Amino acid sequence: MYFLHGENVSPAPRTVTTPATAAGALRALLAGPDRYERTHDRSTAIPSGTTLNSVAVSRHVATVDLSARYDDGGGSLSMRARLAQVVFTATRFPAVEKVRFELDGKPVTAFGGEGIVLNKPVGRADFEDLAPAILVESPLIGDSIRTPVRVWGSANTFEATLRLKITDAAGRTTANIYATATSGTGTRGTFDVTFPYTATRSGAGMLTAYWDSPEDGRAVIEDTVPLTVRR
Repeated sequence: MYFLHGENVSPAPRTVTTPATAAGALRALLAGPDRYERTHDRSTAIPSGTTLNSVAVSRHVATVDLSARYDDGGGSLSMRARLAQVVFTATRFPAVEKVRFELDGKPVTAFGGEGIVLNKPVGRADFEDLAPAILVESPLIGDSIRTPVRVWGSANTFEATLRLKITDAAGRTTANIYATATSGTGTRGTFDVTFPYTATRSGAGMLTAYWDSPEDGRAVIEDTVPLTVRR
């Protein structure tokens, strides 16, 4: 499911039972980040006490019915962020491309005091401003990795180029590679790369996703994923 890291969506792992996988993921999302995730600055814009009434998927659209608590409080950014969290979580599943919202069984056409228009199903592209320019979908926060490591996700960077850096428990850079997404410069594409690293010792490490500014060459960090890096 997708929490927030700063003002951007950030995925985190949960294990849920089948067959109600999407419903299980959304219930886990509503429960909020755990202690480890909060320690690493993951948060949620979804009001505490929000409950899931039902999820129904038809023709790649998930109708998500939430309790009225979901609509409580917050400004425009908070409202859009909580919508994005549900949309990104539901669309992680291949059968779902967009989400239609209901509150206690009533269709939502305008959300919150800001009147966010929801008169049709919405997808990830409707919340592009709340996704980091490089969104790492795997590995996830708290995962344990070994060499070689597979990293995949999506990106919308200049000329579709990005960089991925692994730091080990000693704070040493063990890999720092270039990768290319399927598209960029205004259009989000996907990337999927596997590369080796050489860790000096096992323990708490970090995956950093960034891109080099074409103006001054500085590193623009877009996502950081705390990991356990194994030798």
